[in-house]
Amino acid sequence: MTRPWWRTAVGLLLTGVMLFPVYWMVNVSLTPPGEMRKSPPDLFPGSPTFDGYARVLDEQLPYFGTSLLVGLGTVVLTLVLAAPAAYSLAKLRPRGRGPLTFVLLVAQMIPGIIMALGLYGIYVKLGITNTVWGLVFADSTIAVPFAVLILTSFMSSVPDEIVQAARIDGAGPFRAFWSVVLPASRNGVVTAGLFAFLWAWSDFVFAATLDSGGPMQPLTLGIYRYIGNNNQEWNAIMATAVVASVPATMLLVLAQRFVAAGITSGAVKD
Repeated sequence: MTRPWWRTAVGLLLTGVMLFPVYWMVNVSLTPPGEMRKSPPDLFPGSPTFDGYARVLDEQLPYFGTSLLVGLGTVVLTLVLAAPAAYSLAKLRPRGRGPLTFVLLVAQMIPGIIMALGLYGIYVKLGITNTVWGLVFADSTIAVPFAVLILTSFMSSVPDEIVQAARIDGAGPFRAFWSVVLPASRNGVVTAGLFAFLWAWSDFVFAATLDSGGPMQPLTLGIYRYIGNNNQEWNAIMATAVVASVPATMLLVLAQRFVAAGITSGAVKD
């Protein structure tokens, strides 16, 4: 059946509208500072410059490294905590799992700034402000509830007969989780890990509250450095944003098959 042409046209129009901010970000990153306030602005820079990207390579690489450490640490901590919890809720079925699931949903509704202010007092007493691992723990408080819900729904779709067969063969609860349920939940694990990384990579609230003055600051604070009271260095800001979007874009492209399967399977319960 041939698809009507107007549906294709509408799809292309909506795609163009959604991608226009990305195009404008690249456009501004190539625009010389002297042409930044031109009215009307140029749709294409007349004399493109790569000075903003040169500043990124010269000034922002330490921030990239910190963000990478925080993102990978958040993924590891999130999966270490969320996968066993999800297995318990999905297969061991403890008492009170209904209220616990509701608590996980409520936890995602708490604004990040509220959690950041609460964590700040604890971090000061423990002396872990301005540390990478402090940011890893803070970002995990956002990622873990979501990961538990995703993985619980996904692990629920793994047939109980497979787990029972493993138990009959002598596997304990941990062995059944590690050797049977977790490999079968690969798509869900990739989905949860990807979202955990993206949250940590783009976090600004926790970084500004808990790591605003340390030597190892994440990329979002590096971008914020370019914003002053009277001078916004949009060329460097947008160049940093373009470079910062590359790792996230590559991860999404590489993991899109797993993410699509994970979300689809996780949305269906037995």
